[in-house]
Amino acid sequence: MKISIISGSHRKNSQSEKVARFIERTLKDKQLCDETWLFTLEGNPLPLWDESIWEGNPEWQARLTPISTQLASSDGFVVIAPEWHGQVPAGLKNFFLMWGKGELAHKPALIVTVSSADGGAYPVAELRMSSYKNNRLCYIPEQVIVRNVESVLNDDPEKNNPDADGYFRERIAYALGVLKEYALALREVRSSGAASLEVFRNGM
Repeated sequence: MKISIISGSHRKNSQSEKVARFIERTLKDKQLCDETWLFTLEGNPLPLWDESIWEGNPEWQARLTPISTQLASSDGFVVIAPEWHGQVPAGLKNFFLMWGKGELAHKPALIVTVSSADGGAYPVAELRMSSYKNNRLCYIPEQVIVRNVESVLNDDPEKNNPDADGYFRERIAYALGVLKEYALALREVRSSGAASLEVFRNGM
């Protein structure tokens, strides 16, 4: 089983990437999957979507094919989104526009949002509302909102709030365990052929 982690912050040395790397270690330490892949939007490596993607533009193909291959071989995803002005970062929303060939389709994803204070709920609602329609990604009911992120999940214990840090470590491990079971279950949905994208390519 392969779980891919998408770190949705454009910023360098972001707290979102810190959380992403903690999640990657947890997946490995708990033996919840056989393989992980971490993709970060640091530096915003994907230009804004345009219709030439549909036309087989060679520059787009060269840029997207290696990522598409990783996503297509994944059984599940963790999507990490910081809250910027109450929103999901533009680069992460742009990311979801790129994958129309079934790379994400009918595969489970765990939403993890990040806030430097007590926020983080708005990105959960935004992702659930508007990021899955055509790519057919399946967000699981479980989610994690990492609040006051600077004081948890740090490698140096001295930088952590002990109570909050312990809670988030346990909650993340629990949510990843749920994600694993959804990943196993949705393999059957994909293999059944009932959800073929050849029938209806786009969602409603």
